[in-house]
Amino acid sequence: MRLFKPVDYVIFADKKIEDEFNFLNEANWLKKALRRAIEDFKQNAFCGERIRKERIPKIYIQKYDIDNLLWYPLPDGWRLVYSVSSDNNELIAIIVEYFDHKNYERRFGH
Repeated sequence: MRLFKPVDYVIFADKKIEDEFNFLNEANWLKKALRRAIEDFKQNAFCGERIRKERIPKIYIQKYDIDNLLWYPLPDGWRLVYSVSSDNNELIAIIVEYFDHKNYERRFGH
């Protein structure tokens, strides 16, 4: 059975990724896809596919201290990876990174 719970808010794991997102033109297909993903997270934090703990890149654990990771498909083979956390009974989706399939495979050692 899959978990189903909306997030209270969505944040970026770091300023660089947030700045890259904000820099994208509103008409850009990637920005539209990322906005759609954020809206999906607001409906269900667990709409992505879970990545097994042993497959979580060490850099994410070291840099962001995360213990769970999910991936969400974007158009043209792109992927968004995110984590779900809670703070004061609020559920948070944390966008960790988004990239094309080649860089996704590189990050995850496929």
